[in-house]
Amino acid sequence: MDTNSPRTIVITGASDGIGAAAARLLSAAGHRIAVVGRSPEKTARVARDVGGDHFVADFTSLADVRRLAGELDDAYPRIDVLANNAGGILGDRSKTVDGHERTLQVNHLAPFLLTGLLLDKLLTSRASVIQTSSVGARLFGHLDVDDLDHDRDFTAHRAYGTAKLENILFTTELHRRFHDQGLSSAAFHPGGVATNFGAESTSFFRPLYQSRIGKMVLATPEKGAAQLVRFARTDSGTGWQSGAYYEGGRVARRVHPQARDADLARRLWDRSAELVGVDVR
Repeated sequence: MDTNSPRTIVITGASDGIGAAAARLLSAAGHRIAVVGRSPEKTARVARDVGGDHFVADFTSLADVRRLAGELDDAYPRIDVLANNAGGILGDRSKTVDGHERTLQVNHLAPFLLTGLLLDKLLTSRASVIQTSSVGARLFGHLDVDDLDHDRDFTAHRAYGTAKLENILFTTELHRRFHDQGLSSAAFHPGGVATNFGAESTSFFRPLYQSRIGKMVLATPEKGAAQLVRFARTDSGTGWQSGAYYEGGRVARRVHPQARDADLARRLWDRSAELVGVDVR
């Protein structure tokens, strides 16, 4: 589509941090923003700031994700960009109402389901699907498709790193399956950003991100959102490469070895579809 034309952009996790910053920057550039968040008050506030619509959903409930998908589908005749930005490192191991480990569901299964339910509209719109991933994929991740809930090896950091690795594999598999039908995809690491990251966990990240010193040395949410804004405003092939994972504004040179495993990406896709009960081909 014309890169100067206003786009309809859905951003999850947009009630704060990188998502809220991206919503403000993209709105200022003339795009229509759908702000998705967990907090009704914060989500509505950001939507008012950007003159956009707001949708409330809790990704620990797949029923909430299904409701959200229906509301988005009804609200917009086309969706040009879906930014799956919601996620983070969570607390101790616990299961959601759907029976899945919470970090897995919020960071991977929920956006997988949302994307799958909106897939027909995304294909018709020749949309871009953007995943907020992390360098944590390389540092902490290890994917076992037969133990996605980490029943055998849970730590908060391993669950988070593996979920961010799943974001990258989801991106590459979206590209493989649907790029020839017009869909584009990318994943990116936003860098160390002064947000509420880690606030719900006992992670060693929490003191840094929540401290006064952390707020001084970490990047601003606007800087962290810059890559998301770049992907949302331009088409793949004109400023970025579909199916790729980015760090520091460039295709990452160093990635987790599993991130290059095409067979693993296919198996993760099939297992994820089975777990959320959606047939995405």
